[in-house]
Amino acid sequence: MGGKRKRKGQCFYLCAACLIIISLAGCAALKEMKTSRDAREHINTANALFDRGDYEGSLRENQKVISMCDDSPPGDEALFNSGVIYAHPGYPRRDLHKSADFFKKLQRSFPHSPFAGRAKVFMGLLHDNERSKREIEALNKAIKKSKQVDMEIEEKKKGF
Repeated sequence: MGGKRKRKGQCFYLCAACLIIISLAGCAALKEMKTSRDAREHINTANALFDRGDYEGSLRENQKVISMCDDSPPGDEALFNSGVIYAHPGYPRRDLHKSADFFKKLQRSFPHSPFAGRAKVFMGLLHDNERSKREIEALNKAIKKSKQVDMEIEEKKKGF
């Protein structure tokens, strides 16, 4: 008779432990769902602010998502949106290097995201833009130097 009681007690503790584990797992899942829902709301707000031209407000909302989601969606979309904002010609604090940094982080953290492919396209455009700027600067230097040489030649002609 003593053996039966011991088993009933073990069964009770086992059932209690299972219930605790299930409830903790359920709480974690609920918390994850709430975080995902909140992040999606911030993304929607960020997109609406972007459409109205409120780039600073959109960046703030995207930053909230990035800090909430770490390396899980919709963090990929928030990184992409931030990169687009920093590349946008209408954004007064436009910074193509920051834009590229967001796209690089997106590609590293979310290599299989549909936004990673888009970020790759943007990175190519930013790279081409930077190369074109350097070529124009080099051309402008050559033109300036050529003008300087022309002026020196004219001065020498006047001296004769």
